[in-house]
Amino acid sequence: MDEARARYALTAAEVLPAATAREARLLALGENAVFAAGDLVVKVGRDTELLARAHRELRVAHWLAEAGVPAVRAAADEATLAEGHPVTVWHRLPDAVRTAEPRDLAELLRLVHALPTPPDPTLGLPPRDLLSGVERWLRLAGDAVDAADAAYLRDRRDGFAAAAAALTPHLPPGPIHGDALPRNVHVGPDGPVLVDLETFSADLREHDLVVMALSRDRYGLPAAAYDSFTTTYGWDVRDWNGWDVLRGARETASCAWVAQHAPDHPKARTEFRRRVASLRDGDVTVRWYPF
Repeated sequence: MDEARARYALTAAEVLPAATAREARLLALGENAVFAAGDLVVKVGRDTELLARAHRELRVAHWLAEAGVPAVRAAADEATLAEGHPVTVWHRLPDAVRTAEPRDLAELLRLVHALPTPPDPTLGLPPRDLLSGVERWLRLAGDAVDAADAAYLRDRRDGFAAAAAALTPHLPPGPIHGDALPRNVHVGPDGPVLVDLETFSADLREHDLVVMALSRDRYGLPAAAYDSFTTTYGWDVRDWNGWDVLRGARETASCAWVAQHAPDHPKARTEFRRRVASLRDGDVTVRWYPF
C-alpha cells in the first residue's frame, strides 16, 4: 500500500467530505496509513485481514476511556471497509509538548497492567501472538528476500512459539498494550497518552516490558533511559528467566515485519539481511536500524 492507494481508500470510505479527504495530511505509512484532517485522524489499514483488528481497537479505546486510562479516543464506533482497506476515525490529539520518554511509557503501562481482564466478551482481547504476522509479512515480501532466510524465520517462529507457550510468568497475566514503545505515547498538555491500540491483548505482562529491553540491546536506547523505564515501572524484566524467550520471539517478528517492505524499499532489503545474519550468528551485539 502506498500513499495514493491509501488516499483512494480514504476517499471511498466517505468518512470525510471528499475535498477534505483529498487534502488530508499523511502522518505515517506502515501497517496503516495515518491521515490528519482538522480535529480528526483517520487510519487506513494495509489490507482486509486487518479489519477484525480495527474493530477490536475501537472497542479497546472505549474500554480504556471507561477505565480512565489516558489513551487516544475513537470518533466513530465502527470500522469501515473501503476498497479492501479497514478505515477507522479518531479524535486528533493536541500538539505534543515534548517527545515521549521511556518513563512516560512506564507510567502508562503501570495503569494498563493494573487493569483486570475486561469481563465483556465482546471486547475479545486475544493472546499476544506476536508471531502471528510472520507468515503474512513473509508472503508480502515474496521474492524480494532470500527463500532460505524466509525458511529460517519460519523455523524460528515455530520454535519460539512453543517455548513461549511453556513460560511461567513473574507478573500476573492480564491486559497489555502489545507494542509498548515510546513512539506509541503522545505527550500533550495534559500529560502522556497511549496511542496505537491495535495490538492490545490479554497475556503475559512481560511482553510489554521485553520491548524496551530489546530497544536497549538492539536499537541503541541509552542505558540511562532504560533505567528510567525500569525504575518508574518498578521491575526489570531481564531479572526474569523467561525474558530471552520473549526477546527471541520479538526479534523474529521484527525481522519478518521488515521483510514485507523489501519489494519496494532497498533499505528494507539491506536491513532485513543485517537482522537475519545477526540471528544466524547468534550475535546479540549487532545494532538494528530503521530502514
